[in-house]
Amino acid sequence: MDEVEVVVAHSERATLRVGDVFLKVDADQSRIDVEVEAMALVPVPTPKVLWRKPPVLAISAVPGTALGRLGEPSTASPAAWAAAGAAIRTLHDAPLPPWPGRGPGELAAELDAECERLLASDVLPSDLVMRNRQVAEAALRPWTPVFTHGDLQITHVFVDGDEVTGIIDWSEAGPGDALFDLAILTLGHEERLDDVIAGYGADVDRDVIRAWWSLRSLLAVRWLAEHGFDPSAPGCEVDVLRARM
Repeated sequence: MDEVEVVVAHSERATLRVGDVFLKVDADQSRIDVEVEAMALVPVPTPKVLWRKPPVLAISAVPGTALGRLGEPSTASPAAWAAAGAAIRTLHDAPLPPWPGRGPGELAAELDAECERLLASDVLPSDLVMRNRQVAEAALRPWTPVFTHGDLQITHVFVDGDEVTGIIDWSEAGPGDALFDLAILTLGHEERLDDVIAGYGADVDRDVIRAWWSLRSLLAVRWLAEHGFDPSAPGCEVDVLRARM
């Protein structure tokens, strides 16, 4: 008999696995709406939607294994990372989704507010916060929107050998900056950036990618700590911030 595996669980959402079926429970139905619609639109492999009964979405497992995990060395080949870059390029070349995304002004306001909270609560040293806030500024420039995944963590890309077999968790998808997706995929795995860019097949501004590493980590640290995760574990968000010092 298949057992119930808790993949992730916190106060906003939970994902359970039973055999080859994933059950996603989300208090915010708009995220599930985006996920279902995005998977129907994108030209890359995604899970199959089996059924939906709010607040639960049932999807199939995708074959293969995750490209890696944050804080752990990736055993995937350079060719697999390049294939992930190629899949991202295919996504970014797709027509934009019909819902709006966030612009640099909105993100700048969110970042400033979060940095104020980090400084007030002493979650991180002030010099670490201020240095990374300076680095993050390079990401807050005008960009031409593309269809982005929006949360392209390394655990969300599955490969079998050197082939991408599926990309999961589309609830943050929408128009956005192409370099944000590339940055989130390589967060904590900077040594893989060259492979991803080779597969992506376009020149990218590495300073902007570094800026997104800082911005994403600053926004995530406090939330992760408050929801039972450890952003200070080796190779995770706090180490990403320290690397910019």
